[in-house]
Amino acid sequence: MKIFSEEAVAKACAEKNVANLSKATIGEVLLVAQYLENTTGIPFIRMDQGSPGLPVNHYGVEAEKAALDTGIGSQYPAAAGVPELKKAASRFVKAFIDVDITPRSCVPTTGSVAASFGSFIATTQRIPGKDKVLFIDPGFPIQKSQLRILGIEWREFDIYPYRGAARLGARLEEELSRGDIAAIVYSNPNNPAWICLEEDELEVIGKLATKYDTVVMEDLAYFCMDYRKDLSKPFEAPFLPTVARYTDNYILMLSASKIFSYAGQRIALCCISDKLYEKQYPALAARYKDAGVFGVTLTASILYMITSACTATAQYAYAKMLDLSSDGVINFVEDTREYERRAARMKDIFTRHGFTVVYDKDVTAKVGDGFFFTLGYPGMSGDRLLVELMYYGVSSISLSTTGSLQEGVRACTSRMRDELYDVLEERMKAFEEDHKN
Repeated sequence: MKIFSEEAVAKACAEKNVANLSKATIGEVLLVAQYLENTTGIPFIRMDQGSPGLPVNHYGVEAEKAALDTGIGSQYPAAAGVPELKKAASRFVKAFIDVDITPRSCVPTTGSVAASFGSFIATTQRIPGKDKVLFIDPGFPIQKSQLRILGIEWREFDIYPYRGAARLGARLEEELSRGDIAAIVYSNPNNPAWICLEEDELEVIGKLATKYDTVVMEDLAYFCMDYRKDLSKPFEAPFLPTVARYTDNYILMLSASKIFSYAGQRIALCCISDKLYEKQYPALAARYKDAGVFGVTLTASILYMITSACTATAQYAYAKMLDLSSDGVINFVEDTREYERRAARMKDIFTRHGFTVVYDKDVTAKVGDGFFFTLGYPGMSGDRLLVELMYYGVSSISLSTTGSLQEGVRACTSRMRDELYDVLEERMKAFEEDHKN
């Protein structure tokens, strides 16, 4: 039996000006779920927004308080970032990725959203004719919204049928050989599918990026959260897989939001290959009337125009958390492992009631459990499944909004609570009964 009638959901959509729930954005789904929950008092299983669901890292909080007490709030922070954060970032990248990036090339940004926004501008303007972005989907819908704002064109493909170095390489070569791709974008682990690119796939991406002079923007929002292997020990293998081992054309985006549950302070890092940072582009020099050095233009002429640098106290907080992680005091991998446990329990409930995991494997292994997973239901499109789940008090987003060609929805584990597992079990039992053929 449905928890909410079709009329109730339709009214919620009308109240929140959501024209088409089946293709709603994360924000629109959130508004409808909140409206239904607030007006009825019936709790929703919130799988829509990927907001952290764990306590904020207290080391960051204390460091930020201490920084504010020094009086720095009266001064504008430098666009390039405070030295403490830049040094901590360089060391952290070495500790967990085993890649060398100098402090100069580690630039703080107001969340990874600002990092990608600025990087899209710089990468598509550096070489005349190379002005499009390629998405290895599924991916984060906001990044395409950024390109709409900027007027930048993009192409995309769903990686689902192209796993493995040979197939992925052939597909990439097809796109890059046209000569107009400035940047390649993907997240690893992936939002929404939680798939992880394997080492040989990253190698082929890197080699082709070098061959076609394309910049790889690697979104590492879920840093070291592939819990199938222990990535928690600083300066010890195994290290995080990354394209940075196979090309000098890369930008790594590292956010404090998920690994330290520090989302509210909007702090991230744009870690640029030293060779890319130093490279001079005449097109950038002509446009910005500066030296045209990629990293300097991105930092001073683009990112500064977007946010006028990052909040200084948040930078000191991030620096402290990074340093303590590199020292082995903070084990952020174990701190976030609760998401793995939640995903396993949620998947078990859904699959026992007829659902399937859409992106269910990587090339050589079953997909791991973590912050996100994907769900399908036999004979039902992803757009339709989103709407049907709303009737049972479960909110999600359709995979169609992420660039995926597979039918299903994205489920986020971050807002799941212990008292809701029995509720989810009961609702999915009802869903199964109501949808029997």
